[in-house]
Amino acid sequence: MAVRHSCAKLELAVEDPKEETGMIFVKATWHPSKFSLAVTDGNDAWFCHASEGEVKLRAEQWDQPVGEYLSLVERYLGLQQPGSNYSFEDAGNGQRRLSWTFERQGTKLEWRWKLQPSPDKKKTTAQVLDFLLDANIRLSDEVVRKTQAFEKLKQEAERCLQQSEKFKNEKAEFESAVYSKFVAVLNSKKAKLRELRDRVGRPESKGKSPVKDEEGEEGEEEEELDRSSENTELYEGTDEEHTTNNSKEEAMQIDPEEREEASDEGTSKKVATSRGHGRGHKKTRS
Repeated sequence: MAVRHSCAKLELAVEDPKEETGMIFVKATWHPSKFSLAVTDGNDAWFCHASEGEVKLRAEQWDQPVGEYLSLVERYLGLQQPGSNYSFEDAGNGQRRLSWTFERQGTKLEWRWKLQPSPDKKKTTAQVLDFLLDANIRLSDEVVRKTQAFEKLKQEAERCLQQSEKFKNEKAEFESAVYSKFVAVLNSKKAKLRELRDRVGRPESKGKSPVKDEEGEEGEEEEELDRSSENTELYEGTDEEHTTNNSKEEAMQIDPEEREEASDEGTSKKVATSRGHGRGHKKTRS
């Protein structure tokens, strides 16, 4: 893990509301398993070098790994956290105790570290101010770059907007011109089709009307012939039925004696015929 640097302006809590809120600047250097602090209030300066052993001991006291403990310390000393109370109290012999509060699992906790007075407070204060100035310069440069990039994007957006408006107008003009040409072509085609329809429709109507009249007359004649033939067939059918019925009635009116004579004649004819056939068979056998 690379070494990181941070500098935070911390506002200190005061017990008397009438007193002005104090503030300090905390410059920190973060290592993988240790850290160092340089604190100044503008007049005096203090420092703290937390060794690996001290950090490990504090982490064990709070039942935390070293990495998690350092991350939590960096979070509260690298930037002031809302809801946390910071204090910078006198610990005697020129020493100061830096503490801050936070909540963990619903419990309010307080961590603290003791700082020693700096042997060269001017140098320590100058180092903190130099870091702040360098950070301010870097931030200013970044702000300038971001502002320039924003202006370029803004100009590009305006140019794209103008180009889009131009394309929109050109598209509208093109569509209007194409539509007017299309309407003109469509109207001319309609006129030509109407003219051709009139030319083709007139001769057909004149030529087809006599044919239709002749076909109508022929159809009427055929219908009359069909009707007459049907009447004739019906009339003939009735005459035949009438004659058949008359013959049956005449047969029913014959006397019984005539019927017997007719039956005797029929019987004699049958006997003669049978005899003739019998003789013929005998001749064939001889």
